[in-house]
Amino acid sequence: MIVLSGGTGTPKLLNGLRKVIPEEDITVVVNTGEDVWISGNLVSPDMDTVFYLFSDKLDTDKWWGIADDSFITHKSMKAIGYNEGMMLGDIDRGTHIMRSEYLRNGNTLTSASSKLAQNFGIRAKILPMSDDTVTTFIKTSSGNLHFQDFWIKEKGKSDVYDVFVDGASKASISPRVIDALKMDDKVLIGPSNPITSIGPILALPKMKETLKDKKVTAVSPIIGTEPVSGPVAKLMHAKGLDASSISVAKCYQDFLDVFVIDKTDHFKESDFKNEGIECDIIRADTLMKSVGISINLADDIMKIFDNV
Repeated sequence: MIVLSGGTGTPKLLNGLRKVIPEEDITVVVNTGEDVWISGNLVSPDMDTVFYLFSDKLDTDKWWGIADDSFITHKSMKAIGYNEGMMLGDIDRGTHIMRSEYLRNGNTLTSASSKLAQNFGIRAKILPMSDDTVTTFIKTSSGNLHFQDFWIKEKGKSDVYDVFVDGASKASISPRVIDALKMDDKVLIGPSNPITSIGPILALPKMKETLKDKKVTAVSPIIGTEPVSGPVAKLMHAKGLDASSISVAKCYQDFLDVFVIDKTDHFKESDFKNEGIECDIIRADTLMKSVGISINLADDIMKIFDNV
């Protein structure tokens, strides 16, 4: 199975999926639009969250970073006047240093990621969406901000006028992602932000066309009109969409076969059809407050793929 993943929502589902099917049967294609160079090293937040999940290092209270990490380096630098902006843990920083050294020695991001996964002992395939630089910018009242500046430094407080993915139109899908898509017709879009987490993956040339030939199931990160977490509502509004599960489905409707909404979602299947969304609507418990709920949702999704 191929899973398109961004930040915290999809990793919660992956945490259940890895307990339902063998990890070696999972290929995760990860958003790299939020990658940023900090203190001389490439930080790939969404990639690292997936790495740490599959290597049992993830801080699942925050759903980012490494559990029980220390911040001595970050605090020491701040004490002498250097503010990195993003708070990096000491062990986490080691991952960024290794990745950057692989890149400086001529490896592609895909190759560097494979080496990191091997070092972590990960059996799943964790792949960046592209080896090219793709960067998500938020057009705000403070100017055009890198996503990390908008979300981490400004804490998402600025008014948002637009979202654009710089470099996407000239980037290529990672060759290993292309190979994975040729070998597997089951694609799961996790409950991550459709604008800044999944959007950059879909913005890559030929990605949407490729997905039209696949069995695609997506899970909504919004219950009715209530986002589960993050700045999804503000970002969807900036793209002319209301914050609703129906609007999430609209983002994927060109290739979507099954859309999973929460069992408490007030929208009916007829509401989706009235908006021109022609796919099966399935209800499940999507608010993953525990590992058990994540496992149950993953099990429901596997049953969906068996029937598609």
